[in-house]
Amino acid sequence: MTDSSSPASPSSVPPTQRRRGLTTVLAFLAVAAVAATAGAVVARSVPGSEPPAAAPAPGPAAVPVADIAYGEPRGYGDVHQEEALVSTEWLAERLGDPGIVVVEVSEGRTADGDPLGAYEQGHIPGAIGAVWYRDFVQRLTRDLLTQDELTELAQSWGLDEDTTLVLYGDANNWFAAYAAWVFKLYGFPDVRLLDGGRDTWVGEGHPLDQATPTPARGSWVAQEPNADIRAFQPEVLSVVRGELPGVIVDIRGAAEFNGEIGVAEGFGGEAAAKWGHIPGAVNAPWGQIVNQRDAGGDGTYLSLEEIKAHYEALGVDGSVPVYVYCRIGERASHTWYALSQLLGYEVKLYDGSWTEWGNSVGVPVENPTLEASGGFSGLWGGQ
Repeated sequence: MTDSSSPASPSSVPPTQRRRGLTTVLAFLAVAAVAATAGAVVARSVPGSEPPAAAPAPGPAAVPVADIAYGEPRGYGDVHQEEALVSTEWLAERLGDPGIVVVEVSEGRTADGDPLGAYEQGHIPGAIGAVWYRDFVQRLTRDLLTQDELTELAQSWGLDEDTTLVLYGDANNWFAAYAAWVFKLYGFPDVRLLDGGRDTWVGEGHPLDQATPTPARGSWVAQEPNADIRAFQPEVLSVVRGELPGVIVDIRGAAEFNGEIGVAEGFGGEAAAKWGHIPGAVNAPWGQIVNQRDAGGDGTYLSLEEIKAHYEALGVDGSVPVYVYCRIGERASHTWYALSQLLGYEVKLYDGSWTEWGNSVGVPVENPTLEASGGFSGLWGGQ
């Protein structure tokens, strides 16, 4: 894939979409409070919008809860950028450029009990090391790092307003893409992914280094989070009910999407009580838009034409806002990057994803396996 592209013109977003998100923790508290009294679904009302009179909302009636402000609606002007990917050749020619900061973002797992992660064993020369669960999320609240926390992290990496930030990582670049989304959420102007990530760099024989850089402190300050690229559960529920325009994309594998299994093997900590998918979602596994390594590919994204055609065949053409999710938000970030940064569509990441939706009381779920068999699927019925 080439380094430059001409993104499609994003569609306009109706005023009703410019609403504030609701924090995951408060959403669950509200659900618990209502479940203790009436058992109704908790969903936030959308100011200025009314559901179609002839289309009754699925499931129990919504109980409005207080609107909690989240960030600011800044649109997509500071989100989309033409140079969103860099190739290994591009980066190899620019190692040591003072205007470029390279960061490896790892999942944080180690293979075979090795005490050293991949970064410590060897990384792109000059690259800073980051770990997803340590540097980008708050582990006890299941939320992102704050505006102040990202400012501190970015300045410790030496980021200035005019810096080009190149991110790459292990695990198919999932967590690097998650970090890219976080930086875009907080308004960093020039974020790029190394196409194919760590495995592509290593596979092509580019050099590795074990030295840990000590950059001079930077000056960039994070903005308020951009509410237009992050979705909370109540907003996704409004899309399901037809109160807001949008198409929902589930990038998990078909077995999870169809409710055949609750979670893929080895990821029990990400399991949910309910199996299946968000009603109306289309299934578009993330791996379908990359040159897959198990088929001899290098893990890079397909061409823009191939990616666009793939999603158009599924009814995702950028004409309405897109909402993407997976289990915990990291693979969906990889898809968010393709749809938002490469194609220029208006895309929100629902980072609560299935670990939130599938464990929430009252929210609707579709389970084709259960519906086809007439049996039971998931924690509440066994299998």
